Amino acid sequence: MEALTAGVDVTLGMLLWLLAAGVLAGWIDAVVGGGGLIQLPALLLVPGMTPVQAVATNKVGSIAGTTASAVTYLRKITPDRSATIPAAATAFLGAVLGAKLATLVPGELFTPLILAALIGVGLFTVINPSLGADATLRFGESSKRHHGLSWLIGLVIGIYDGVLGPGTGSFLVIAFVTVIGFSFLQASATAKVINWATNFGALVYFIPDGQVVWALGLVVAVGNVLGGIVGARTALKQGSGFVRVVFVVVVSAMILKLGYDVMSGLIH
Repeated sequence: MEALTAGVDVTLGMLLWLLAAGVLAGWIDAVVGGGGLIQLPALLLVPGMTPVQAVATNKVGSIAGTTASAVTYLRKITPDRSATIPAAATAFLGAVLGAKLATLVPGELFTPLILAALIGVGLFTVINPSLGADATLRFGESSKRHHGLSWLIGLVIGIYDGVLGPGTGSFLVIAFVTVIGFSFLQASATAKVINWATNFGALVYFIPDGQVVWALGLVVAVGNVLGGIVGARTALKQGSGFVRVVFVVVVSAMILKLGYDVMSGLIH
């Protein structure tokens, strides 16, 4: 049991709380990304859990949820392989590097930068109401820019996901909508495949390093799978307009949460 809990005091109430957080996080992640906003703080509330353990354990739940939602999406949507495959490859490498950085750099140093990026993303989405309603590729699928920018998106966001994680899906969605020209629904489906690669890449480092608290990771994994399946089905049924609305709500919530964290840090 000690191997599963990594010295963390596990209670039944805690497991039920994390299961509920995992379901909600899985639903949000499946629709538009950003479930880490729910799941990572929930793990950080566990007594004795270190920040790196929380990030690592979060990946176990996230990879389970992204697997379930990706499979659900791919049954209905054919991905743009020319963008998805290269982005997933570099995202994997970026996540491995980011996971290494997570053990060296305090995560709170990144919060102000993430907050600024989210505010920019949120405002850009709100003032462009037609953004992501339909797919309008900026470059041809076979062009070097289409491929190169996909590689770059995967690498940059992969590094971020390995270091911290919350909002990775949202950053992927907005990047593929604005830079590549996908619809919100296409971008959300693509983000699931790439997010799976980033989660896997981070775990490639975290598992051998002994950072995963498996008892908690498996619980949030179950919740993520349940929420991921329901969330993906909801997004497919409701379409890009619904995904866009959820995207704005989630990004707004993340801005409020991170803004509160920044202000609390300044006050103290």
